[in-house]
Amino acid sequence: MSYQIETDCVQAGYSPRSGEPRVIPIIQSTTFKYDTGEDMGKLFDLEAEGYFYSRLQNPTCDYVAAKIAALEGGSAAMLTGSGQAANFLAAFNICSCGDHIVSSSQIYGGTYNLFAVTMKRMGIDVTFVAPDCTDEELEDAFRENTKMVFGETISNPSLCVLDIERFAAAAHRHGVPLIVDNTFATPINCRPIEWGADIVTHSTTKYMDGHAATLGGVIVDSGKFDWDAHADKFPGLTTPDESYHGVVYTKKFGLEKAFITKATAQLMRDFGSVQAPVNAYMLNLGLESLHVRMPRHCANAQAAAEMLEKHPNVSWVNYCGLESNKYYALAKKYMPNGSCGVISFGVKGGKEGASRFMSRLKLAAIVTHVADARTCVLHPATTTHRQMSDAELVAAGVGPDLIRLSVGIENVEDILADLRQALEG
Repeated sequence: MSYQIETDCVQAGYSPRSGEPRVIPIIQSTTFKYDTGEDMGKLFDLEAEGYFYSRLQNPTCDYVAAKIAALEGGSAAMLTGSGQAANFLAAFNICSCGDHIVSSSQIYGGTYNLFAVTMKRMGIDVTFVAPDCTDEELEDAFRENTKMVFGETISNPSLCVLDIERFAAAAHRHGVPLIVDNTFATPINCRPIEWGADIVTHSTTKYMDGHAATLGGVIVDSGKFDWDAHADKFPGLTTPDESYHGVVYTKKFGLEKAFITKATAQLMRDFGSVQAPVNAYMLNLGLESLHVRMPRHCANAQAAAEMLEKHPNVSWVNYCGLESNKYYALAKKYMPNGSCGVISFGVKGGKEGASRFMSRLKLAAIVTHVADARTCVLHPATTTHRQMSDAELVAAGVGPDLIRLSVGIENVEDILADLRQALEG
């Protein structure tokens, strides 16, 4: 039986049988016992389902991953230790030395650095394109060795809205998948798979946890991309894996499980960027209220954006819920019920003005975080994006005066009052 997304937030992923715990149990064990070596050997050969070591899989993590897969409308999912790990493993699962990525330029600074620096050292090249690029510019970014396209539903911190259908169509014309980081919108407000995305990632540290309590990430596969139809591009999925006695993932596990099985059995085995069972348990507590919190985040942010837009000490405001915003139409298409609780804006006085404004805030805290229950603020150019050059900052939409405001779920009048008094100073 299928349920609405609000019910899935609470119920999906774990169905206890008679006499079992009603709440997802924390299986805080590294190892699992079997009666015979043959039984365990079948797990190592991927001939049977089960658990043998929590570096690869753990029941608690799998319950929560299954819930997120249901929320996104995917076929399978894998939790990771962080959102950064999720994006890396999602890309590295299909890219190797000599391959190429097409990515939106306006993405989280850590992901930009991952693609532009770290993965480049691994022999994987990237071409960044503006999310608003022309169709011709997007088409010109592809190469013969392109293996994926990447973007964020709502970019962090520039808050561009990705035209998912357009980027998906371009990816599919070239026989490669579109990977979308859906952290800011969450599946409550946007389900990229329904618009053509093939793989969805999240930093579950943000709205999914919602309380700044636990790090985590997740990869969700739609189960719809036909790897076999482009077998020459994805040999890791369509040819024998000798580290597992020649298993061919697409043949053994089908389109619905091939991508996540390979990511789990091969990459998690080798990189070990696991999410701890207790972190998954805490993440699930956040997921159970995600459908309640997101509308409040959006309503509070809308009120804050409207107030900031009218304030004389504010030079500009970027929030796709504002009718004046260039992404308003796209936001209404992909996220008709609201986008997120994050606003970017600039105060008069540039970098110095931003510093003075933030120092006067009382309710909102200056933290290296975003998207949780508490209102917080950050100056990205001198913190999260400080590793980028001035040119890269401009390309990423992060100007020196940009302030990222993450609006929480406190009383909206208290939030507005705090912003007003800081601006007046």
